[in-house]
Amino acid sequence: MSTHQPPMPQAPAAPDWQAAPGGSYPGYTSPIPVVRTHLGHALASEWTKIKSVRSTMWTLGVFVFLVFGIGLLASSVVKAHSSSESMSGQTPLQLGFFGLLLGSMCIITLGVLTTASEYGTGMIRTTMTACPSRARVLAAKSIVFFALAFAVTLVTSGLVAMVQVSMLDGVGGAETPSGGEWMKATVGISLYIALLGLFSLVIGSIIRHSAGAITIMIGAVLAPLVIALFMASESLSKVREWLLEYSIPSQMSVFYDNTLSHSGPTGWDPLWIMLGLTAAAYAGAFALLQKRDV
Repeated sequence: MSTHQPPMPQAPAAPDWQAAPGGSYPGYTSPIPVVRTHLGHALASEWTKIKSVRSTMWTLGVFVFLVFGIGLLASSVVKAHSSSESMSGQTPLQLGFFGLLLGSMCIITLGVLTTASEYGTGMIRTTMTACPSRARVLAAKSIVFFALAFAVTLVTSGLVAMVQVSMLDGVGGAETPSGGEWMKATVGISLYIALLGLFSLVIGSIIRHSAGAITIMIGAVLAPLVIALFMASESLSKVREWLLEYSIPSQMSVFYDNTLSHSGPTGWDPLWIMLGLTAAAYAGAFALLQKRDV
């Protein structure tokens, strides 16, 4: 007598993601396309960060307020107390210097925060994980910051200059600005301030501490001029003259043809000096980026 064995139940088919018994796992293909990253991705990331943080809005907002407020206040005071020759040999554009000198502190602060703040919050680890090329990260931060600082400074200084010229046209013997004076008082000073902010950005990358880097930069802007003003000894006259000629406020005033000394940089020289300083700082920053841990 034969016994009938019931058929053994078959194991259910393995899901697509699971290997069958005795088989191997199939290859996985991600539905997300994999592309090679480039500088454009880093630029998009840095632009998203710089426009998202509140420090950008506050520093640029205070910058615009100082440049407009001090520039218009200076024009109003000159117009109210002008005599027939009070502005003889001068142009109304020169009054824009005072607001931009104070406003440059805001650009310096924003430049430092663009790099140093990420070290304070730890965000730099995420940034370097997403983009391991440290040189590319620093380059992207620099390009985004420089473009933003230059654009804001150019628009603000240009509008203030137009208002000042319209307010003081013919007042106190004020001269009509030439095309070259317009160029230096708008494009020239905007390039210089953007480069000054870029130099601050690099110092922030080197120091990696926001308060320390801001203190260093403000000291670099104001200390030489303050020290020179208190050097009364004749034996220090050459040192005093050098500090007056090459202090940052004096170099900014060159763009308005109104320097603190009768020698030193002229024309577009301050721009090339600041460009050289920034390039030297970049060389040091890139070298340190390759040696340091995040």
